Amino acid sequence: MIQYRHLILSALFLLSGLSFAQEAKKEERELGHLNTNKFRQLYQEFSTPNQYRAASGAPGHAYYQQKADYKINLELDDKQQKIFGQETITYTNNSPDDLEYLWLQLDQNIRAKDSKSPLRNGGGVPAADQPSAFVGKHFNAPFEGGFNIEYVKDTDGKGLKYVINQTMMRIDLPKALKAGDKVSFSIKWWYNINDHVNQRGRSGYEYFEKDDNYAYVIAQFFPRMCVYNDVEGWQNYQFWGNGEFALVFGDYDVNITVPADHIVDGTGELQNRKEVFSKTMMNRYNQARKSFDKPVMIVTQAEAEANEKSRSTEKKTWKFSAKNVRDFGFTSSRKYIWDMQAVKFGERTVMAVSLYPKEGNPLWEEYSTKAVVSTLKSYSDKTFDYPYPKAISVHAKNQGMEYPMICWNYGRPNEDGTYSDRTKYGMISVIIHEVGHNFFPMIVNSDERQWGWMDEGLDTFMQYIAEQEFGEWFPEAIAPNKKYPSRRGAPSKIVNYMKGDQSFIIPIMANPENVFQLGNNAYGKPATALNILRETVMGKELFDHAFKTYSKRWMFKHPSPEDFFRTMEDASGVDLDWYWRGWFYSTDYVDIGVKGVKKFYVSSKPTAKVKKMMEARGMKESDLPPLVYMAEEGSEDYSRKLKKGSAIDNSSSLKEYLMDNFTAEERATMLTPKFFYEIEFNKPGGLVMPLIVEYKYIDGTSEKVTYPAQVWRKNDNEVKKVIASEKELVSVTVDPDLETADIDVTNNSWPKEEKDSKFKNFKDKVKG
Repeated sequence: MIQYRHLILSALFLLSGLSFAQEAKKEERELGHLNTNKFRQLYQEFSTPNQYRAASGAPGHAYYQQKADYKINLELDDKQQKIFGQETITYTNNSPDDLEYLWLQLDQNIRAKDSKSPLRNGGGVPAADQPSAFVGKHFNAPFEGGFNIEYVKDTDGKGLKYVINQTMMRIDLPKALKAGDKVSFSIKWWYNINDHVNQRGRSGYEYFEKDDNYAYVIAQFFPRMCVYNDVEGWQNYQFWGNGEFALVFGDYDVNITVPADHIVDGTGELQNRKEVFSKTMMNRYNQARKSFDKPVMIVTQAEAEANEKSRSTEKKTWKFSAKNVRDFGFTSSRKYIWDMQAVKFGERTVMAVSLYPKEGNPLWEEYSTKAVVSTLKSYSDKTFDYPYPKAISVHAKNQGMEYPMICWNYGRPNEDGTYSDRTKYGMISVIIHEVGHNFFPMIVNSDERQWGWMDEGLDTFMQYIAEQEFGEWFPEAIAPNKKYPSRRGAPSKIVNYMKGDQSFIIPIMANPENVFQLGNNAYGKPATALNILRETVMGKELFDHAFKTYSKRWMFKHPSPEDFFRTMEDASGVDLDWYWRGWFYSTDYVDIGVKGVKKFYVSSKPTAKVKKMMEARGMKESDLPPLVYMAEEGSEDYSRKLKKGSAIDNSSSLKEYLMDNFTAEERATMLTPKFFYEIEFNKPGGLVMPLIVEYKYIDGTSEKVTYPAQVWRKNDNEVKKVIASEKELVSVTVDPDLETADIDVTNNSWPKEEKDSKFKNFKDKVKG
């Protein structure tokens, strides 16, 4: 029995062009090479797991993070557009290291006269430019921006030595801050607020000429601690403009003094509501706390329009307290309409809030808070229940920016109140995106300065899901459309980028300052990659469990890309190194096609090809055991048989040989294929992906088969599959539903042209 099996195996090796005997050594051999298989593990790319970050992707048993608590007093000067502030920072060193100095971020210095940020980019004269941008470049005097630091003192009032390096400030400590100790110090500062509409920036003011008022959206307004951790040490990479923020969690107490007729809201819970609210506003607020189905107006449009005509000479101080946040932002204006709605998470009530001037209506009153509510629900379902007490959406022209519990968003109707679908969907989408940033990176606190995609990409992926669910919850908002028109997330949306000029494409795993197309690189491509991973590669159940595991593991912590990659594999049991390597570490693209289809017939007699192989080895037909031979349609075997009037098709002797191996019961349940096809798929693109194929037959039926990505593991260029069917095959289509972002669909089908008579007959039959 063993010898007979050995004989069969020898014969099969022979027929595949191999034999047990080693071929004579070639006189010349190609040089060896390193492992270039795309399914090799990411051992070289990943850091070695350690006590701080486990191989599973979870925080290690010795994981630590620093803490920075702030007490801030500031005043907004509405006449001169200035901010004056004083802060006391208490910094706790939870690391195992002694720190000789501390690093702080001075983001406003990007607008200082001597800022190097405007000098970092090259370029010539553009063919066209926006008027405001053109004036800003060539007509306006340099803005007097940047922090003016008046002092840095210790708790005894003694000055501390500090050095400012562009947007970073180093404070040299009199003695090293030991592991486990804390230090407190104070900084006094002021700066000129920028016009964010004309001078751009992530915060600033908008001036409303008609009523001579300002609306302020204020952030990066105070010196903030840099992150110190096990990955970067001090993350003190300069703020050049694109790479956002790496920040430390802590507790904030912030007192904001503004004109008495201003409305203020910001990060944290308002501590003196009864002092700054009127009785009417308090009553409405208490009503809003119980309103779970619609927003309640705290300040109406009529009240806001009356208020914007006032000019109070008095001041009010709004006091906020926030626990375990990484930053603080606020907004202030006498123009604001204000509405709120309650959202339930278990036993907790979260307030969804919107502030907007009359210029935002009727669009904002109709949709802003709805978008906040739906975002909190969608994101919480896929990650964790939103833990903060509120989420605020603020209307600001040309803005889309996020901070803990508060964000500013664009989307302004025409002056007569009309607006296009583009404006409406743009507003809803930016609100979903910016509110969603509460989850990534405000809570799952990645390093935006180094890895922009870890917050923007994950958030854009979740935005896509939340947009589709918004359309389900508020169908009237998307009528007459039946599906929300998401701009990013679907595979088809990234194709043009993926097939673009490789000279202007860089891998996702790059610093945001160094990419050519930030929107595609940090937002669109990673969002699409995760969407394909969820919908096509892993399946929703496995993906959603792993994604939620990552989110919960790294709530209020500092994850790295490897923590995300490892957790997704650890929690799903799916090896994804090939996927991360292709989509995140390379600029490869997807292009999979059908190279050809061959039809075969079976015979119990050796074909001409086999006979030649046997002759070359001095073998006779009697040397082989009974085997099944395949003759290609159009080959000399097939032609010769046709001339003799007998097509090659399951001869009686072959049937007897095959069926003698099975019982009658087994034979009764067996299929009897009449058609055999060899389909060859090729992969001009570099990315390995699952091979999704739809086979259609002459009777109008079809089947869809998904071969795992590992089908390419031994040949990265081509792979062949055999189809045995009772019905004639009439078409083969790769990626029929456009799930993989294939950049060239012209090679995705067989036959390539519909004029093929057999295919056309099939189409006509199905159509009929």
